[in-house]
Amino acid sequence: MKFGSSHLLNSRLRFRVKFTITFLGLIGLLFPKVIGQTSHKELADSILKAFDLPALGYAVISADSILEMEVVGVKRLGFPDSVTLQDHFRIGSNTKAFTALMAELIVSTGKINWDTKFFDLFPKWKIHSQAAYYSLTLQDLITFRNKLPMWTYSFPEPKPSLIKGNAAQQRINFGKWLFQQAEEDRGSPWNHSNLGYVAAGLMLEKATGDEFERLAADLGELLQIKIGFGQPNATDSAAVWGHNANLKPEAPAQNVRLNWLMAAGNIQISLPDHAAFLQFFLRGMKGKAILLNKSRFEHLLFGAPDFAFGWFWEINENGEPIAHNLGNPGSFLSRVLINPSRDRAYIVVTNCMTDLSYEGTELLMDRLQD
Repeated sequence: MKFGSSHLLNSRLRFRVKFTITFLGLIGLLFPKVIGQTSHKELADSILKAFDLPALGYAVISADSILEMEVVGVKRLGFPDSVTLQDHFRIGSNTKAFTALMAELIVSTGKINWDTKFFDLFPKWKIHSQAAYYSLTLQDLITFRNKLPMWTYSFPEPKPSLIKGNAAQQRINFGKWLFQQAEEDRGSPWNHSNLGYVAAGLMLEKATGDEFERLAADLGELLQIKIGFGQPNATDSAAVWGHNANLKPEAPAQNVRLNWLMAAGNIQISLPDHAAFLQFFLRGMKGKAILLNKSRFEHLLFGAPDFAFGWFWEINENGEPIAHNLGNPGSFLSRVLINPSRDRAYIVVTNCMTDLSYEGTELLMDRLQD
């Protein structure tokens, strides 16, 4: 869902963007090898300027190597501090792939199964919950096969004053609230609702006895990466700042609703660590990952139509299955794509969420695959 609207763009900026897209398109046609192999940083610099992005980062990854990785721009508009590869970006709904992998790893231990029903773990909640949800399984929740209503951190209800306790207790109390809400049938076999992942996160916490933050830390230790939560600048004003639809920097703050959405869209991570996460999938698709065999990675990426376990997927114009997702948590934007047939994965991130950021990041993602 895009925030802001294109009518906010002035004519000068529209002309600049149109010219840049045309120019880059011509360069790509005339010199495809230059763009595809040696000039991605120059392309990123051009997109940064043409699409008014504070910062822009990208990575091209294989199972065994980081083929390219760069970040350009600044941490916060109006300030000179350059963004670095050590800086964290919020990845929004790309969090779902992390949660799905956690779930697969926990399923492999036998502590829970994909067909475990939510109310098998929370039977006392039934009396206050909608009967339509009684049969929902972990798989139903992770693959969007449910009719839970839409909800995100900007929704006014429930009021934070009604969701009490520490972070883990708030997630439990929010979970009780969400199962009291009526179904929403959108006439689709799958339902892109964050609440499925909220419920799945509760199931993982209950099955393991660990809070989600601990489960994420365990995954980080396994992959040798650092996973954080919330706004990067919430605890460090020198970190990357997000920017909203009007390019206004997002001031440091703790949003309790983001904690409720922990399993659905609240991870922040550096570009190298996000690349390592995707490398785990590429290795898994080659049968070279630890703990999980190739069939489990195929299951995660492509195991259900259209949206599998944390990933949208489709067959591209070359007949190759590709898995992808978009994270848009209000003031950051991130795109990820995995093409196992080519042994490639791609990341594009920026620290704003404007109409132009959608266009610029999409352009760069497309060119990285040339």
